[in-house]
Amino acid sequence: MRRWMRIAACLAASAAVSAASADTIDIDGVKRSYTAQLPAKRLVPLVVVLHGKTQRGADMAARTAWPQVAKREGFAVVFPDGLNHAWADARTRAGPALRGPPPGTDDVAFIARLVEKLVANGTADPKRVYVAGISNGGAMAMTLVCARADLFAAGASVIMNLTDEAAITCHPSRPLPMLLMNSTADPLVPYEGGRGSSYFAADGFWSTEETLAFWRKLNGCETDDGEMTDLPDRAPADQSTVTRITSRCPTGHDVVLYRINKGGHRMPGFSSDARFPKVATGLLGQQNGDIDGAETIWTFFSQFP
Repeated sequence: MRRWMRIAACLAASAAVSAASADTIDIDGVKRSYTAQLPAKRLVPLVVVLHGKTQRGADMAARTAWPQVAKREGFAVVFPDGLNHAWADARTRAGPALRGPPPGTDDVAFIARLVEKLVANGTADPKRVYVAGISNGGAMAMTLVCARADLFAAGASVIMNLTDEAAITCHPSRPLPMLLMNSTADPLVPYEGGRGSSYFAADGFWSTEETLAFWRKLNGCETDDGEMTDLPDRAPADQSTVTRITSRCPTGHDVVLYRINKGGHRMPGFSSDARFPKVATGLLGQQNGDIDGAETIWTFFSQFP
């Protein structure tokens, strides 16, 4: 019986993988790749999920709950690939040992073309397109919200803060709901701003409080803190907890922060976000297990419009 259960599990896993398809788009003569998991239904919500530096879209598909949440909720999810495993967000300074994409890379055009393709072929509902990213992908998500707010209904950035460069170039055509998810013990993107403790960290980050205040101001929210809620500590072993901080905003302009107390440069989740969890913990800090990042972000996105 157990043998057949294992076989069934393997078959189910194979089916889940086969449901996703790889494709490319030509951007200024460069083939840009992505993986999409599309439901049979038409005109569904679409979530664009952006990986962190050194990663690929496949890593987000394999190491987060986005494929499972999308299948359960019936929305489309797409995992684009950055060139050189990185995104050309609005910042120009990178960590000392990590190169970025080739000069002249236009990732805003790439993601915009990808969204437009999935809208044009009838897959995506143009009123329910969302973008979420982690680390360098979180910076790219903010860059997209700033540059192409017309394409999206809401955005989310995980373990990333603004910089002077990113903020000064941010002029969205309209306010968009924004979710932030940052960790207080992040060695790469420090919660308090500046430069992280890791060798790979860049300098010049704003603090999370400054980043939160920036989005509140853009969205016409009150500048003081909204309601703070400590969420249940469902995974005491991770030595980390979560506090949700809301904002008093006009309807549909919501800004919310999930503060991961004592968390590292990791995506919160009910399963490990790394192939080698102990190594990741040593380099990046603790992964919080009280909430799941994909579940939490989708719950936020699904409210808009």
